[in-house]
Amino acid sequence: MTVHIEVWSDYVCPYCFAVSFSLKDLEQTHNVAVRWRAFELRPAGSPPMPPDYLARIEQARPRFAQMMRERHGVEIRPGPFGIVSRPALIAAKWGEAQGEAAGRALHEALLWAYWQQERDIGHAETLATIAQETGLDGDALLAALASPDFDRQVQTDIVQAHTYGLNSVPALLFEQRYLISGAQPADFLRQVVEQLSAGTPG
Repeated sequence: MTVHIEVWSDYVCPYCFAVSFSLKDLEQTHNVAVRWRAFELRPAGSPPMPPDYLARIEQARPRFAQMMRERHGVEIRPGPFGIVSRPALIAAKWGEAQGEAAGRALHEALLWAYWQQERDIGHAETLATIAQETGLDGDALLAALASPDFDRQVQTDIVQAHTYGLNSVPALLFEQRYLISGAQPADFLRQVVEQLSAGTPG
């Protein structure tokens, strides 16, 4: 059987970047269908982050960088902190509308651009350039950013997340029944898939 996994994430979420590696590994070994859903951690107009919260983020960065280095062999080079991610989430929805392969390529390029290339994926022109680098039409992406259609798709995902009670990401929903939170390693995700495939969820 194909196990369907919906993943709520935000491009500026470090652990969403991490779980993308685990999911890619999982796809190499198991029959799964992964669908990425939008979640906006810091919507435009959000109040400033409290100093103690910012301090915790700063303290966690070295641990995250070490985890990525040890688990995935990746050096983290993040883009600007505190950007509005909504444009990137809209761009991803537009990418999906261009076809499965195109949508996946753009999704991965957006993650890579922010976490490996230090790029501001909240900027429309940057998004258009990334789209062009994946073989898509940058001007068409710019037009999509100005259209309400794909923004509504993003909002639908966010509303669905709140309906499920999700308030942090990554959040992985297996077969619309079993919720797994956090940047779990591929081996753990494989266990979940195997239990579901056998009809014995843990």
